[in-house]
Amino acid sequence: MENVETLTTDIAEEISTQAGTFQLAWEKLQNALPFSKLLSAAILLIVCLLVMKVLLKAAGRILDHSRLEKSLHSFLRSTLKALLLFITLMIVAGALGINTSSLLAVLSVAGLAISLSIQNSLSNLAGGVMILTAKPFKVDDYIKAGGVEGTVREIGIIYTKLATIDNCIVHVPNSSITSSSIVNYSAEPSRRMDMEFSASYDCPIPDVKAALAEAVDLPQIDKTNPPQIYVKAYGESAITYLVRAWAATPEYWDVYYTIMEAVKASFDRHGIEMTYPHLNVHICQTESPVSFQTSSGPDGSCRFPSSPASE
Repeated sequence: MENVETLTTDIAEEISTQAGTFQLAWEKLQNALPFSKLLSAAILLIVCLLVMKVLLKAAGRILDHSRLEKSLHSFLRSTLKALLLFITLMIVAGALGINTSSLLAVLSVAGLAISLSIQNSLSNLAGGVMILTAKPFKVDDYIKAGGVEGTVREIGIIYTKLATIDNCIVHVPNSSITSSSIVNYSAEPSRRMDMEFSASYDCPIPDVKAALAEAVDLPQIDKTNPPQIYVKAYGESAITYLVRAWAATPEYWDVYYTIMEAVKASFDRHGIEMTYPHLNVHICQTESPVSFQTSSGPDGSCRFPSSPASE
């Protein structure tokens, strides 16, 4: 029985001691942070959160009615939310009496360290923002950028997805796209094709031009920009002709290959010879033909008799 009373007494003393410690800690907290400061900080936090919610909704409506790419909306919302949370943290910390300049310095150093560790990702991120804001191309455009050529399937914050002609998906880093030249083949409604063909010197130039004009007379050719046919160069064994024709951008390659096939058929109908590099050897017969028979001399060496002309 005495042991039980002793144990009860020890527990009561321990509880009393812990209560005293908690009361002392609470008094120190009240002295360091008066109730008025805590109340004002709580009110500021609630107000800041409400204002942040209103600003985010307003920003979302503005983005929905803007012409910016959808891929950029989530990034801008996240960036704005992070910025508002940082401002809220600084305001609440100032209301509690915390030195915000020291806090800002610590956060700056931490941000610098993080940015250095993800430098490549940040450069890709900056490139993605530049692409989405400047809009040098859009989805479904056929472009050549970053050493890759293909149709744009998706414009992301870090990578741009291209589909090549052989149906391969290539993820190109945005930094490599923005740091190089961008060729957008789909930017204009029509494109001009420049093709070169060769014909023999024996074929009259007007006949060759007529055959080429017949080959490019297709319904897909833009009639507002008539085809142009010129003599480009005089080669060693043929005359080079330049053909320029305009076609709608989506039909460019179909028209290109159709013309390539039509030119051969048109040349055959007009009797135009399509030459290739060759060498003509002309043998001329002289009055005193040279004998190429050999004879052996007294010393066993081979001798070539001279021609009568040389004598």
